[in-house]
Amino acid sequence: MIFLAYNLAFFILSCAVLNISALDNLSKGSCLSVEKPENVLISPNRLFFAGFHPVGENAYSFAIWFAKPLCYSNCNLVWIANRDSPVNGRLSKFCLQGNGNLILTDANQFTSWESNTASTASSQLILRDNGNLMLLTDSDEILWQSFDKPTDTLLPGQPLTKHTTLISSRSKGNYSSGYYRLFFDDDNVLRLVYDGPETSSIYWPDPWLLSNEAGRSRYNDSRNAVLNSSGYFRSSDQFMFRAADFGLEKIRRLKIDYDGNLRLYSLDENLGIWVVSWQAIFSSCGIHGTCGPNSLCSYDPRIGRVCSCLNGFKIKNHDDFSLGCEPEFELSLNKSELTFIKVSQANFYGYNINVTRNTTLKRCEEICLELHNCVGFWYRYKKEDGVHFCYAKRVLRNGSIPPQSTSDMFIKMPKNFKNHVSGKLIKNCPSKPNIERLSRTYVKKHGSGSIEVLLWFTIILGGLEMICMSSVWYFLSRSKKTVMHQYVHVGTGFKRFTYSELKKATKNFSEIIGEGGSGIMYKGVLADGRVAAVKKLSEAIKCEAEFLAEVSMIGRINHMNLIEMWGYCSERKHHLLVCEYMENGSLAENLCSNTIDWEGRFEIAIGIAKGLAYLHEECLEWVLHCDVKPQNILLDSNYQPKVADFGLSKLMNRGGGNESKVKFSKIRGTRGYMAPEWIFSLPITSKVDVYSYGVVVLETVTGRRLDMSVKGNEMGEKRMINWVREMVSRGDWIEVMDPLVNGEYDKDKMELLVRIALKCVEDDRNARPSMSRVVQMLLGNEGPMP
Repeated sequence: MIFLAYNLAFFILSCAVLNISALDNLSKGSCLSVEKPENVLISPNRLFFAGFHPVGENAYSFAIWFAKPLCYSNCNLVWIANRDSPVNGRLSKFCLQGNGNLILTDANQFTSWESNTASTASSQLILRDNGNLMLLTDSDEILWQSFDKPTDTLLPGQPLTKHTTLISSRSKGNYSSGYYRLFFDDDNVLRLVYDGPETSSIYWPDPWLLSNEAGRSRYNDSRNAVLNSSGYFRSSDQFMFRAADFGLEKIRRLKIDYDGNLRLYSLDENLGIWVVSWQAIFSSCGIHGTCGPNSLCSYDPRIGRVCSCLNGFKIKNHDDFSLGCEPEFELSLNKSELTFIKVSQANFYGYNINVTRNTTLKRCEEICLELHNCVGFWYRYKKEDGVHFCYAKRVLRNGSIPPQSTSDMFIKMPKNFKNHVSGKLIKNCPSKPNIERLSRTYVKKHGSGSIEVLLWFTIILGGLEMICMSSVWYFLSRSKKTVMHQYVHVGTGFKRFTYSELKKATKNFSEIIGEGGSGIMYKGVLADGRVAAVKKLSEAIKCEAEFLAEVSMIGRINHMNLIEMWGYCSERKHHLLVCEYMENGSLAENLCSNTIDWEGRFEIAIGIAKGLAYLHEECLEWVLHCDVKPQNILLDSNYQPKVADFGLSKLMNRGGGNESKVKFSKIRGTRGYMAPEWIFSLPITSKVDVYSYGVVVLETVTGRRLDMSVKGNEMGEKRMINWVREMVSRGDWIEVMDPLVNGEYDKDKMELLVRIALKCVEDDRNARPSMSRVVQMLLGNEGPMP
C-alpha cells in the first residue's frame, strides 16, 4: 500500500546514518514528485526537510518538518504550502518553473499552490538551517520565503508581523485551517481569537481587561514579535516571556495548537520528545469555543478538561465537542409558562443583550422574560461596586465554572420541563483521529479524435502484452506460492484475507477505532457477519518469511485475556492483522467515562496480569509486549480485559529462560509506561512489562490519567508513583482511591493491589515480581511482598 510505503520512506529520511537521496537546492526547471518521497530538500545542518508529507489517505501537502526526533507519517510540520488543498498521491509535483515561479500541481495539472514569483533572474530554492525555505537569485536577492507565510508555527528568528497570522489546525489529525488565530489586532496588541463558523471572540489577553491592565501597550506602530533561540519572546506591544529552560541551547518552536493554546516547545534530544516550556493559558476552560454553545467547561485534575451539557440540553455530535449542545425543549411559550433553572457559580462570557446595574434577582427574571430572544441571565455580585448586576444573554457560549465565583447563571425553560431535565456529562476523552480524505473530480480534456484512437490502440496493445507476460510469470510461480500459502493457513489456523476483502469489510478503511505507533485500527464486518478490528501495520515488513512466522506464532496463542486473532493479509506492501472487535472499547476510554466500579477494576487488574503471565511463561515462544498501557487493554461485552497488540513486539526464543536479556534496535513503548531500562539502555527482560503493568494499575485505582503531551497537565508517571507512595506511607488510603467510586470499594483488596503495583514500578528490575507471582498474590495464593 502506498501509504505504508511512504511511512517507511519518511522513517528512512529521518535517519541521519543512512544514505539519503536529498537535494541541497532546487534549480529552475526541476521538480519534486510525490511518488519519490526520498527526493526532498534538506537543510545543511540536517535539522529540516522540505517535501511531500502525507496528511491523510491519498492526501499530501508540500511541507517543512523537523528531521528529529524520528518520525513516520506524523512529523512536526512547521510550514505547509497547501494545508487546505491537499494533492493526490500520484502524478503531483512541486516545481520551480523556468519563469522563476514555484508551483504545486495535482495529478491533472490542477494548481494547488503557487508563489507568484515570475522572474527572469536565475534562481534556486534553498532550505536554510533555521527552517526557512527561500527562493534566491544568484545575487542572494530574496524572491520568496516561507518565513513570510507561516501556518501554525513560528521558528526562532521568524517574525510575526501585521501581515502574518498563525492559524491552528482543525484537529489532532486534520492539518487544514482551524478556528484559532494569533495576530496583531487593529489596536497593535497581540491577541488570540476564536474564529468559529458561527461567531468569533478574543480570549487572550483577558478581553474584559484594558490593554494597559493586561500589561500591553497600544502605542506602537511596528506590530512585530519574534522568538530567539534562547527561548526569549518579545512583542512590540510590550508582551514578553522566557522559556522555562531559558538560555539553554535547545531546538524550539512556538505553535498555536488545535485546542487554541499558544505553546512553546523545546526538544529534549536525549529522550527524543518535545517538552512544553511555556504556554499562554493555564486554565484550558478560558479558551473560547472549547465546548460549544449550551455547555459548561470544567477542569478535573484526574481526567483533565470536561464538557457537560446544561440540564435540558443534549450533545449535538459526540465526536466534536465544539458543536456544543442543543435544547430538548421549545421556548415559544407565554411568560407564565416559563421558569428558570439555576446553575451555581457558572459564567457564560459575552453575548449580552441587556446589562442592568443594581437590581434584584426577581427583576432580572422579569427582564429576561420580557426579551423574547433572552435564553438566560447571569446574576453577578460585583464586590468593588457593592451591588448586583444582571446580564441577559441571547446565546449561551463560553460556559465555565471559575474558581471562587460569586455569580450564578439562570437558564430559561418551560415549567413543565423543569422536573424532567437531566444533565448529560461529556468527558473530553481522547477522540478518534480525523483523517483528511482527498476527493477531487478531474475535468476530462478534449483533444483530437484521431489521436485519441491511436492512443487507445497503443494502450490496448501494450495491455495485452503485459497480460501475456504476467500470465507466464503467474503460472510459473503459482504452484510454489499456493503450497506455501496453504501451509501457512494450516499451521496458523488463520484465514488468509485478500486486501480487497478487507477493504470491502472496512468500507475502504473509513471507520478508525484506534491509532498507535504500530499502525491504525479500523472497524469492519467480515463476509461471514463477524465484526472485526483490522490493523494496518505502519512499519514496512522487510522479510515476508519473518512476517509469516510471526503471524503463525500469534495464531497459536490462545488465552481468555488475550485478543483472539482471526487472520491476516500479506499482499505486496499490504500487511494487516484481523482480530475480534471489542464493543466496550479500551480501558482508557472506560476509566475516562467512569463506567467501571471497584470490583470491575480489581477483576481487570487480575485479567491483565493473567494475560501477561501467559505471554511471558506459557507460550511456545517467549513474548514481550513492550507497550502495556490502558489503550491496549480492550474490554469485551462483560468488561473482561483482553490484552491487544501483543504480537507486534519483539519475539524471542526462550532458550535462556524468561529472563533472557536482549537488545532492541530502537526504544519500544509509550512514554509514561516505559521502564527505566529503556532510557538507560539496559538489557530488556520481561520486567519491562511488569513495570508498565504497575503504572496501569495505579491509574486504574487512583483514576488519575497520564498525559505526557503537555507539561503540567495531569500527572507524570514518576510524580504519580511518588504521590501514591507518600499517601501509603502516611496511611491515607482514602486519598489514593478514585473518588468517583464514592467510597464503595474493598479496602483490603485495594491496599493489596496498590502495594503490588508499587513493587512492580521499582526502578531496580530485580526487585519487581514476575507476572505469574503477581497473579498468585492477587488471587490470595501467596502473601504480598514486604
